[in-house]
Amino acid sequence: MVALRSVHDRAIAGLALPSLGALLAEPVFVATDTALVGHLGPVALGGLGVAGTVVQTAVGLLVLLAYATTPAVARRLGADDRAGAMRAGVDGLWLALGVGVLLAVVGAAAGPGLVDLFGATEAVERAALQYLRIAVWGLPGMLVVIAATGFLRGLRDVRTPLVVAGAGFAANAALNAALIYGAALGVAGSAAGTVAAQTGMAAVLGAVCLRHARREGVGVLPGRGGVLGAARAGGWLLLRTLSLRIALVGTVIAATAHGTTALAATQVVSSLAAVLWLGLDALAIAGQALIGHALGAADVREARAVLRRLLELAAAAGLVLGVATAALAPVLGRVFTADPAVLAAVPGAVLVLALSLPLSAVVFALDGVLIGAGDGRYLALAGLANLVVVLPLLALVTAADLPVPAAVAAVQAVFVLAYSAARATTLLLRVRTGRWARVGD
Repeated sequence: MVALRSVHDRAIAGLALPSLGALLAEPVFVATDTALVGHLGPVALGGLGVAGTVVQTAVGLLVLLAYATTPAVARRLGADDRAGAMRAGVDGLWLALGVGVLLAVVGAAAGPGLVDLFGATEAVERAALQYLRIAVWGLPGMLVVIAATGFLRGLRDVRTPLVVAGAGFAANAALNAALIYGAALGVAGSAAGTVAAQTGMAAVLGAVCLRHARREGVGVLPGRGGVLGAARAGGWLLLRTLSLRIALVGTVIAATAHGTTALAATQVVSSLAAVLWLGLDALAIAGQALIGHALGAADVREARAVLRRLLELAAAAGLVLGVATAALAPVLGRVFTADPAVLAAVPGAVLVLALSLPLSAVVFALDGVLIGAGDGRYLALAGLANLVVVLPLLALVTAADLPVPAAVAAVQAVFVLAYSAARATTLLLRVRTGRWARVGD
């Protein structure tokens, strides 16, 4: 039974609630793009699904820039090393910018080949390339936003990312509406609006982070050793995140095998899922900062107490969100599209998603705790083991002769139920051993 109150609730809420708004920025960007592009028809929506998967895979792989920076900064603060905390954050920003520029150049050159991997129709591929050729130039900004947000979370400043995320969302929605419909640019307008909004957010957050560093007398130029150290620290998290993205890309490939309508419906459900999952991930973000700070101060007892409370709150939040999502399943698709065939394929998959939310919430909380503890190696190896479960199941769905609504629901069942169950099992096994609670900076 979930306790009604805990001494940790104030600290968790103080980090989780503002983080919720900041976390929702990226999936809300995607959901806004999906809703605006969706009314152009299923081909445009399918193209956004393919191109968006490519971009989000690149961004998702580098989410380690936040996940590695937050506990690194928090541990140094716990050890009363403020200058070291600032140095870790600044080096993370430079790493993000450099990797973002590299990915943009590679993405611009490799875009056609990447889109072709999905096996979509020629019309969908054209729409995907229109979006991708512009969207890749937003990658430097996106990654700086991720790293800066991780820096500020480690400092327990979660309000600044919230304010910037809100302003960025408003700018993204306005720009996309104007460019997609006002300027009649279609999917290309959606990409351009998002690039502009993300770049503006990066400039603001980067300036705030560098101001924090200057106040502690820390230089704002990159330190070679620090940047390389940040890259090494994130290596295991990169492998962990790569396993997640492989599973997610597998869902898009499986949906594409069942046609444009199935792909479009999967994009709708995935956009909704991203909003719900990152809403739940707010608790994981609180866990990263609190666990990192506790272990940096060598307080294992406090870290274990935070873990217990996070799991209680996560289970309760997942149950509430699951019930609400199930109740709205018949109508949620209309937010994203008016196409009758796509709408018919969405409700069943949304019900599957709703059923999975309590389990997913626990997975996110456990994941956040182990990231905060710096247990990246175990997370990476467990991620590879989890792929052994999900990939054969996705292959079966890909090959199965299913009606479109059943295919879309089956794809979601594999990803949000079977895959989440595998992740929960490996994470709980680690927590029970106690080996995750490594103290020091």
